[in-house]
Amino acid sequence: MTVPAPDPREVREASLDELSRLGLPLPPPQFPLVWEPGDLIELRPTTEIEARIAVLHLILARCFGMPPQDAMSWLLASHLVEMVTPPEWQFVTGSKGDHRSFVLHHDALFSLAWVLGLTKLLDPTLPVDERLIERMPDIARGESFTQWRSRILAAPQHPADAAALLDLHYCLDWAYLELERAGHRPPGLVDANAIGQRRWALEWAVVLRGPYHDEPPGWEEVDLST
Repeated sequence: MTVPAPDPREVREASLDELSRLGLPLPPPQFPLVWEPGDLIELRPTTEIEARIAVLHLILARCFGMPPQDAMSWLLASHLVEMVTPPEWQFVTGSKGDHRSFVLHHDALFSLAWVLGLTKLLDPTLPVDERLIERMPDIARGESFTQWRSRILAAPQHPADAAALLDLHYCLDWAYLELERAGHRPPGLVDANAIGQRRWALEWAVVLRGPYHDEPPGWEEVDLST
């Protein structure tokens, strides 16, 4: 579903109000908007988001001891090999890469779960809901990707709501990094790394259409530099 994007300035004002409520520093006046008036927004196809969730969940299973052969067998049986990025494939098959960076994807997974309505709240002060594991594929018991999709019955968020949360995390990412640089503690139980991961997932899942937007990036191509 493609819909007109909400007024970016109104959304930004709400984001800044939330930062103020949390006692966080506010970005400078020239801080860019995420989209422009007149842009369109949509979410990536539900199946694509489900596949990304499944792949991230599998990678986390590898981080915590799943043998590579078991992981590869599940990917093949679920027809998800083509959804795995080259860095992820190297990690899944040979444990190559930054193990810690893959563990951090726990929060990206949480953010994508919110996009599909698998968790009701994405609070910047709270860690990942421990009950989320119940909504993930039960890889250890052989639940396939298709069986999992049938079980969860995803109910994606409205694109405008997802876009508003993206704008909030765009601002939160800046604010948490500022806190970190200043040596101050965040207002809750979530650190700058977790906020960055949640933003990464939202940047990927929310598709912006307009004269100033490129084609949607691949997972590894999401730009978090601004």
